Amino acid sequence: MKLIAIAGPPSAGKTAVARQVIRQLQGEHRIAYLKVDVVRAFEDQELKQEFSIPTRIVYSGDLCPDHTGIMVLLDGLSWAEEQGADLLIYESAGLCLRCTPFTTQALGVVVVSAVSGSSTPLKMAPMIALADIAVVTRVDLVSQAEKEVFRECIREVSPGVDIIETNAVQGTGLRYLVERITRAEEVTDPATIVLRGSPPLGVCTICVGKKEIGWQHHFGVLRQLDNADHLFRGD
Repeated sequence: MKLIAIAGPPSAGKTAVARQVIRQLQGEHRIAYLKVDVVRAFEDQELKQEFSIPTRIVYSGDLCPDHTGIMVLLDGLSWAEEQGADLLIYESAGLCLRCTPFTTQALGVVVVSAVSGSSTPLKMAPMIALADIAVVTRVDLVSQAEKEVFRECIREVSPGVDIIETNAVQGTGLRYLVERITRAEEVTDPATIVLRGSPPLGVCTICVGKKEIGWQHHFGVLRQLDNADHLFRGD
């Protein structure tokens, strides 16, 4: 089985990209789709109805959705295998832009919208830095100059990442992504899959219920106003 992990900010076009991949590869692969979100999502129902493929959704609730994805991904691979799939598309909620679901033995795809601002790739650097492919959506809504600036910002974060520009609704340009998926390696041993990078801590005093503001009321990993620079140094 091949594992494709799709991450990116909310409303960047992740599901539109997944939909195009499914549409173009359904004849060649038995595809399953796993979505992790926070409170409510409908992508699983839509894709199941449109393509008649097995789909699952997991709600993280009070837990970080990307941490939830890390916890359920091994079960997700087992579920996809039970469904007879040879390609599992896993889509994350992608909320904090620091967590990433990219693992070994998988193809990591980050989706970012061209209309989100030219500095967006710099704001979501960890997610881009650990990806294999950056898919830039809504390029039909920006000028050529804006596309070039956006592309250079991605290169600044990750010089070696493959960049694909698309109007994901129509699927233009995504044949390159489909070709890359076709060439992707299969999972050899799910038990040995690990994250490519180190996620942020999942537990702090705020996580366990303390509501007071100000670092003086908390303990563990603290952030003060005067010492809050360089929160991300990269892996």
